[in-house]
Amino acid sequence: MIWCVEDDASIRDIEVYTLQSTGFEARGFEDGNSFWAEIGHEKPELVVLDIMLPGMDGTTILKKMKEDSRLRDIPVIMATAKGEEYDKIQGLDLGADYYLAKPFGVMELVSCVKAVLRRCRPQKNNNILKTGGLYVNPDERTVTADGSRISLTFKEFEMLRLFLSHPGIVYTRDQLFNEIWGMDYCGETRTVDMHIRTLRHKLGTYGKIIETVRGVGYRLEAGQ
Repeated sequence: MIWCVEDDASIRDIEVYTLQSTGFEARGFEDGNSFWAEIGHEKPELVVLDIMLPGMDGTTILKKMKEDSRLRDIPVIMATAKGEEYDKIQGLDLGADYYLAKPFGVMELVSCVKAVLRRCRPQKNNNILKTGGLYVNPDERTVTADGSRISLTFKEFEMLRLFLSHPGIVYTRDQLFNEIWGMDYCGETRTVDMHIRTLRHKLGTYGKIIETVRGVGYRLEAGQ
C-alpha cells in the first residue's frame, strides 16, 4: 500500500489513480494530522510525502517517522514545489529516500516508487557478514557487536553491509551516496560524513574499522 500525503485534491487524486492503474494499492491523505492518526493503526509500504501541508508539515512528519522504531524503515519520497537546494538537503539528512520536485510527470512518480521499493527490498543473502565480534545478518537485518544488538537506521545498515561486503575497497563520497541513496552525490551536503560519524559512534569500539582515506573517502580495514 502506497500512501500519498498531498493537500491539493487534484494532485492527490492523480497520484492515487496513477499508482492504482499501474498495479499498486494506493491511498490519499489531505493533511499530516489525518495521515499521522492513521499510521498508528496501519503501516504503508511507502509514503509519497509533500513538504508543504496544513497543520503538521512534511518535514515534521518525516522526522517523527525516523524517530519511531516502528516506522523508521518505511521508505519516504519527498514531493514539493519548492526548488531550494536546502529543502532537498534537509529532507535527505532527515532520512528521506528520494526527492521528487513538482511539477513531475505521473510516470516519473511510478518509476520513482518502483526504484525506491527495489532498493529497500534487498536480495536475500544467506551469508552472515562479520569482522571480529561484529556480525551483520542481511536476511534479518540485524547487527550485533560482541553479542549485543545494535540498532541502525536503514541507510546506516546498508552502509555497513557495503563496507563488510568489500573490505579494503575505498569508496568515495560520490560512490557511497549513489550506492546508499540511489542518486548522484550533492557536493554541498555533508550527508555521507554525518552518517559515517553516526555509524562509527553506534558501533562503539568497532567504529574504528571504518577508516577515513584522506582526500578520497572511506573503507573498511582489510584483514579484520
